[in-house]
Amino acid sequence: MARRRPQRSALLVGAVLLNVSPLAAATAHAQQISALQCAGTESDSYAPGVVFQPRDFTITLTARFDTCLDTTGQVTSGAYGPEQFTLHAGCNDLLDGFQGPRTFAWSTGDSSVFEGTGQSTEVAGQVITTIAGTITQGRFQGHSAVQTITLPQPGLLQCLTTGYTGATGVTTLTIT
Repeated sequence: MARRRPQRSALLVGAVLLNVSPLAAATAHAQQISALQCAGTESDSYAPGVVFQPRDFTITLTARFDTCLDTTGQVTSGAYGPEQFTLHAGCNDLLDGFQGPRTFAWSTGDSSVFEGTGQSTEVAGQVITTIAGTITQGRFQGHSAVQTITLPQPGLLQCLTTGYTGATGVTTLTIT
């Protein structure tokens, strides 16, 4: 009985497929990994303090991402602010949607401009704000981004008296 040898082209196709498959899998996996993940804190101040009766007040905020990890290993931290803007709201209607730019400054010395749309919700005594959008300029340009900010909910006593004048909470940022 004669033994049949595989043809050379079949071996070549098999070798190519074996070499391409890990590369294709790695590429697909890399597309699912975030370009950047950061965690830190945001501090907000409100002047005059926020009370139940809606009125104009100025928000000043600053934030620092103490821990960042990007796929290149270059960005290790970041920050934004101070930012300042005016709202017309009261303690019971702080959850309106909004949109606008935010500039992140990175530990590498460069920056990113984030154009996002945000919405807030109340959960277990906290106001959780999620902002989703796109990096329109600078590092990570063209990438999608989601930032989440969790701040304590205004206290009833503060809202009834002098007003709620500030909050500090956790913020995270994911750029994909």
